Amino acid sequence: MVLGSTEGAVGNGDVPASVLALSSFTDIDYADQFSRATDVDAAPEQWARAMFGDVPDVAERFIWRVLLHLRLSRGRSPATVAGWRIGDRGEDWVRLEAGSWFLTANLLVRAADGRVSLGTFVHYDRRVGRAVWVPLSAVHRRLAPRVLREAEGRLRSSR
Repeated sequence: MVLGSTEGAVGNGDVPASVLALSSFTDIDYADQFSRATDVDAAPEQWARAMFGDVPDVAERFIWRVLLHLRLSRGRSPATVAGWRIGDRGEDWVRLEAGSWFLTANLLVRAADGRVSLGTFVHYDRRVGRAVWVPLSAVHRRLAPRVLREAEGRLRSSR
């Protein structure tokens, strides 16, 4: 394991079945997982908050609310991360959930065995979901490794 290295898997066939099983969907239309080796020890929710904050920043609001039309909670809450509802959690993971009129999404943050990972699962509730998400997913895949890296830096500097 090389600290600071990030790996990615895109597609239901490449993301491990054990990770897909933590989604809230029975039918996943899009899945990815980015994972980073780290020596920072933090709980999954701490990692999620380091990635996204308690409330979304301007860029996140634009992507999530304007482009994806996600219905996000406003303000800070122990039940949300950046407006995404905490849908479920386990010892080494937390699942964030949000939806719009055309798609539903999960963000899964896992922290275990010297790795942190961010998984994204999308279910298209209407055809327009695919039309919107497919081009945005290319941007998402470029941003995800940076999200992990910057979260690691935030957690490291806060200790």
